Amino acid sequence: MHADFRWNIPERFNIAAACCDAWAETDPDGMAVVDLSAGRRVWTYLDLKRASDALAAHLAGQGVGRGDRVAILLPQRAEVLVAHFAAMKLGAISLPLFTLFGPEALSYRLKDSGAVAVIADAEGLAKVADLQLPDLKVGVDADALPEHGQVTCAETHADDPAMMIYTSGTTGDPKGVLHAHRFLFGHLPCVEAALEGFPKAGDVGWTPADWAWIGGLMDLALPCLWFGVPLVARRFGKFDAAAAWDLIAAERVTAAFLPPTALKLMRRTPVPKDATLRVVMSGGEALGADLVEWGRTDLSAPINEIYGQTEVNLVMAACAGTQDVEPGTLGRAVPGVDVEVQRDDGVQVPVGQVGEICVRGSPAAFLRYWNKPEETAKKWRDGWIRTGDLGVRLADGVIRYHARDDDVITSAGYRIGPTEIENCLNAHPSVVMAAVVGLPDPERGAAVTAFVVPEGRVDGLEAELIAWVRARLSPHMAPRSVRFREALPMTATGKVMRRALRDG
Repeated sequence: MHADFRWNIPERFNIAAACCDAWAETDPDGMAVVDLSAGRRVWTYLDLKRASDALAAHLAGQGVGRGDRVAILLPQRAEVLVAHFAAMKLGAISLPLFTLFGPEALSYRLKDSGAVAVIADAEGLAKVADLQLPDLKVGVDADALPEHGQVTCAETHADDPAMMIYTSGTTGDPKGVLHAHRFLFGHLPCVEAALEGFPKAGDVGWTPADWAWIGGLMDLALPCLWFGVPLVARRFGKFDAAAAWDLIAAERVTAAFLPPTALKLMRRTPVPKDATLRVVMSGGEALGADLVEWGRTDLSAPINEIYGQTEVNLVMAACAGTQDVEPGTLGRAVPGVDVEVQRDDGVQVPVGQVGEICVRGSPAAFLRYWNKPEETAKKWRDGWIRTGDLGVRLADGVIRYHARDDDVITSAGYRIGPTEIENCLNAHPSVVMAAVVGLPDPERGAAVTAFVVPEGRVDGLEAELIAWVRARLSPHMAPRSVRFREALPMTATGKVMRRALRDG
């Protein structure tokens, strides 16, 4: 932890009051959101306040109040923020949900959370209407929000619940991660560092990441509104690199959160001469040295890797513009946060050894898992949050990501993390995307197996890729086989579902 840094968290704090109402009072005509989801509409802070006030008043009239869960089932558009603010103004708990969710995923989360209201478009409301949800009482069409109504923003403490975000559910049942209003503060130092002095004059923010993901919502959207930086709202159904470049140029986007998957696709399209990006932060999957180098050379904008998870987000950053970054590392802990690589008994591992990444000190730490006290207890150890991620402790506080604990491949006595192999494969010119898992093997216990989306030809490519990894990493890390796919299974947050590859 930085010795001279102290968190300054007020006793009373409400995200809606800080990111919406305060700006509506001091800069009512300030540009808050440029919504490109259907045409182009500019929302001022006063627009956001009036819309969220009216929605909050409507929800209150339907019996929604403090502590109730309000689900938000919408694609990336300004009404997502309106819905979050409306819920928070009532002291309720906002619950972002992915529009890609099918009926089983929606039913589980809505039932588990006991959501009493849902704000969605017509398609989303139709999905929900077919589910058996005894707690759900109120449905609001986001395309016909109430236009009038006033409320007084609820007096909430910084530790009061504000938002619940479900984990991706790639291992076990999804868990509702309950966060307090203070968790916004926990994101700000990393955003300021990873976006290199954010906010700077003229900054405009955008992310193609879904705002139902903590990455899209808390890594960029709400920090933009906190800082008074215009936020562009536009998400592609299927990511389109050329359209992304056009958007960046047209809206003069300077600061972006771009997941590695998006960056890999954008790298395959020439960087336009009118590109305006000054800095990119990326997270969710390991970045790889090749993407960092592409940012430095072709993009002329640093690509800074950030690290966190739904339970405690944005706790590390590797910032090329302000520090010497060792390729392939997560960087260092941000101000105000302690990060250690620990053994199972809580003792920090020596330099160069693998252990579990553990975190303490961040206001972004979750309150608890919803209705899962035993799971909550397992997540904490002596004041530290156990991330379940494995890392290697390097010198001077730098940590290299190794793997998820449950993604580690044990093969012929070696414990092998897939990330390094994936980064190596992704650097090959004939690879669009790669994922590595261990599949059962009678001799080795598990065989390192690569699933690859190729760029064109596949004749002879399997042997070439195996030799590529063997030469660049180690023979024991080289895949025993390579399987080619048109696409890889992804979570709604853009992470490769290694478990699906193992089970399939």
